[in-house]
Amino acid sequence: FWLKPFWLKFSGSDRLTRHPPAAAMPIIIGRRQLRRGSALAVVALVASVYLLTNAFVAPTTWQTSRAATSVALRSASGEYTGFVPDMQRRTLMNLLVVAITAVPALVVLGGYAFYFYPPLPGGGAGGVPAGDVDGNPITLATWMKTHKEGDRELVQGLKGEPFYLITKGDSIKDFAIGAVCTHLGCVVPWNKAVNRYCCPCHGSQYDENGKVVRGPAPLSLSLAHVATTDGNLLVSPWPETDFRTGLQPWWK
Repeated sequence: FWLKPFWLKFSGSDRLTRHPPAAAMPIIIGRRQLRRGSALAVVALVASVYLLTNAFVAPTTWQTSRAATSVALRSASGEYTGFVPDMQRRTLMNLLVVAITAVPALVVLGGYAFYFYPPLPGGGAGGVPAGDVDGNPITLATWMKTHKEGDRELVQGLKGEPFYLITKGDSIKDFAIGAVCTHLGCVVPWNKAVNRYCCPCHGSQYDENGKVVRGPAPLSLSLAHVATTDGNLLVSPWPETDFRTGLQPWWK
């Protein structure tokens, strides 16, 4: 073993190892700077990734961060722990999407429902005075002065809805016909030339008693009772069977 130190002593290898020459110093310093720069680059990359992943997350307390980290560590084993990152934001976005899509969907569905279930002309249990265009009560004497056999004219009936009164001889018929089309709610005028109520909106037609004879209206016009009390014309609800169709009234 005494030969190795002797050889190293005379060969100068020990001096090169322990005390490198001045020419080798720049290489060693460059390698050290390269390793230091690489370490700093790795640290900067990790810090950048961390900042980007937390850029859009609300700040939390240290206790919350530790709890989330512990849950994440426990889930590394493959067991589902129920932890979902940023669940509040996901829930909020889901609610916004549902609200935005629900509005047009409800509008479309409401249009279809309005088509199949037309508005109902309501009314109270007792009679209400039939009113003229200004809402003034109409008397039978006043009506007969300006109307003759077969004349039909709109009056304000139950809840202010338009109804047709029909003149018959020296009086009027005991029922009034609602003027609201059962398709989309237009006011249907009387067409004396064809002896029908003809809707100008979509072409629905009703006979002289308001029974539907042509679509797209799905139902006949509503009915109401008409009576004369103390000379005044009163309009009251019609809860009985529809004499035109034999069915229960849809406007109840």
